[in-house]
Amino acid sequence: MATSKNAELRVAVIGVGLMGADHVARLTDRISGAQVTVISDYSPARAAEVAAGAPGARVVDNALDAIADPDVDAVLLATPGPAHAEQLHACLDVAKPVLCEKPMTTDVHSSLELVRREQSLGRKLIQVGFMRRFDPEYRQLKQAIDAGDFGAPLLLHCAHRNPAVPVGFDSAMMVRDSLVHEVDSARFLLGEEITAITVHTPTSNSQAPAGLRDPQLTLFETESGRLVTAEVFVTTGVGYEVRTELVGEKGSATIGSDVGLVRKNSNGTWGGRITANFKERFAEAYDEELRAWVAAVRRGFADGGDVFIAGPGSWDGYAATAVCEAGVRALESGQRVAVELADQAAPVHDDMEARL
Repeated sequence: MATSKNAELRVAVIGVGLMGADHVARLTDRISGAQVTVISDYSPARAAEVAAGAPGARVVDNALDAIADPDVDAVLLATPGPAHAEQLHACLDVAKPVLCEKPMTTDVHSSLELVRREQSLGRKLIQVGFMRRFDPEYRQLKQAIDAGDFGAPLLLHCAHRNPAVPVGFDSAMMVRDSLVHEVDSARFLLGEEITAITVHTPTSNSQAPAGLRDPQLTLFETESGRLVTAEVFVTTGVGYEVRTELVGEKGSATIGSDVGLVRKNSNGTWGGRITANFKERFAEAYDEELRAWVAAVRRGFADGGDVFIAGPGSWDGYAATAVCEAGVRALESGQRVAVELADQAAPVHDDMEARL
């Protein structure tokens, strides 16, 4: 494994569809200190095609073999969510740091199991790919909130709009795949957990596929009594829009208008255009996310430390899954649903210790 701050981190990228292939290009062309050495995908032909653009990378067909490969120090998972639990356990089996695209897993029980297992190892190895935390505008807003620029935060208004979604994208996926980003953004900006969720479904867009309840309007309640509204509209036909407005006791601020932080108490003018897709809107955030992760993993190896992440960890992945699971129940029932979280510092169960 990489042992010094000067050693290049050897990374396996598992899953090279749209996001994974983008990460391979990012690590190869824009991120220093790392090299993609192994690529794995359910399609060997796709893996070979992507590997051809990453000098020194080779294809390993089986994902678990790729994770255990001796030429791999750290792993980037961009596989479909249902595969994550097994692959993350494989990373923990060999104590390899891993950056996992959301969701960490697709159900709350497997997510919590990973939290507890990582805790038992005494090392923070799992980082979850909530890239908005690395976006300059989100960071600027977070710093302003923490500095008290707006007084105590009272409300957060979020909008998440896509021009279109793939065939088969259903109403529950709007919660698990789209709303999940607003879940983590709210937790990040406000610094507290979400305790309840209600999902409203107004008149659906006539252009939406049959059976897709789009848009959806969600209300989060936080542990201190703050409220967060989140509009998710995935068939706008317009472009990719993600906006957030913070309302505080002493003012408000908006991000996501493609012009930086807009303070409503300023005298400036603003304008801009709508980005075409999420890769364009959050390109800088993805770059910074991987840059920070590579640096943190290299530092962890060099210093012999127990922290190999630079952002949201396994608890954040678990909390987001728990909120979204409650959100799907709220969507289906039309009722307010409480979010039940485990004790973050609970001891590891004996039966879990036995499996390690």
